[in-house]
Amino acid sequence: MTNNESYIGYIGTYTKGESKGIYTFMLNTLERTIEDVKLAAELSNPTYLNITKDNRYLYAVAKEGDNGGIAAFSVGDNGELTAINREVSEGAPPCHVSVDSDSKFVFGANYHKGSVESHLVNPEDGSISPAVSVIKHEGRGPDPRQEKAHTHYAGLTPDEKYLAVVELGTDALITYNVGDDGTLTKVKLLPLKAGSGPRHLTFHPNGKWAYVMTEFSSEVVALNYDSETGHFSEKQYISTLPGDFTGNNQGSAIHISSDGRFVYAGNRGHNSIAVFSVNGETGELAFIELTSTEGDWPRDFALDPSEKFIVASNQESGTLALFARDEDSGRLTLLQAGVKAPEAVCVKFLRF
Repeated sequence: MTNNESYIGYIGTYTKGESKGIYTFMLNTLERTIEDVKLAAELSNPTYLNITKDNRYLYAVAKEGDNGGIAAFSVGDNGELTAINREVSEGAPPCHVSVDSDSKFVFGANYHKGSVESHLVNPEDGSISPAVSVIKHEGRGPDPRQEKAHTHYAGLTPDEKYLAVVELGTDALITYNVGDDGTLTKVKLLPLKAGSGPRHLTFHPNGKWAYVMTEFSSEVVALNYDSETGHFSEKQYISTLPGDFTGNNQGSAIHISSDGRFVYAGNRGHNSIAVFSVNGETGELAFIELTSTEGDWPRDFALDPSEKFIVASNQESGTLALFARDEDSGRLTLLQAGVKAPEAVCVKFLRF
């Protein structure tokens, strides 16, 4: 599927205009270019994707008329996608999907419904069951866009003992226990800064720290995580924007290097990626730089499997940008911009 010279990536998109579904591309690490962007699977609004640890299956957000849910695909030797099944229900589709390392469960976070759901995976063929557990959140926040719950992220903790759920509408980080049958049981709720609009989360590889990107306040929240109890606690808020920026900005994605030394956070509006160094003793962040994504509204970005590159997806301009990543300093250098990828939202790579 991949080798040390090239990696297969996938792009989740909106399909309101030119896009037809999920796209694939090749990252040529020798030429340091993105190549061969092409349609991999026709699907309506597959805005977020995730791939199993063994590269066998891909799960994507899916829309079918007035229904929404998750679609399952098998991944071929050259990255081709073959549809397996879909599980949809009435109403809007999720905005985030994740899968555990053993490919037993798929989790969806639904922004419009304000809910989190879990599905079982059939070990024989990778198909997913109807939701076995659906938890609807209640509440609101001070921002006009927080008129109700808006669940934006659901992913397992590093030890996979708990599911961490980020609630943008109610400014909360909620922990759930996941039963063997996929049943979700609430463990703890941590309130975050009112009106901040927490959106996405990433864990430090040490399993003790986590970082949340906020959409409304454009900050990264550094957290301590107790793996015994599943509880989080705040320790730092740090802005992703320059002090003199007064325009509209909405925080987007957040990712961390596998060595735990650098955190990257996306800005939609300022159209940049903020780079932070991680204090190895405390887990707190220090700002390094801001790098333009050379396009409009960077919804997501991804470190490639070698972590020598970052690919950013600019939704409104329908383009990808490729950066070299300095593994010692964390800094980014633009290599390629304006690679056409219609309505690009999410970027994921096959592992190697």
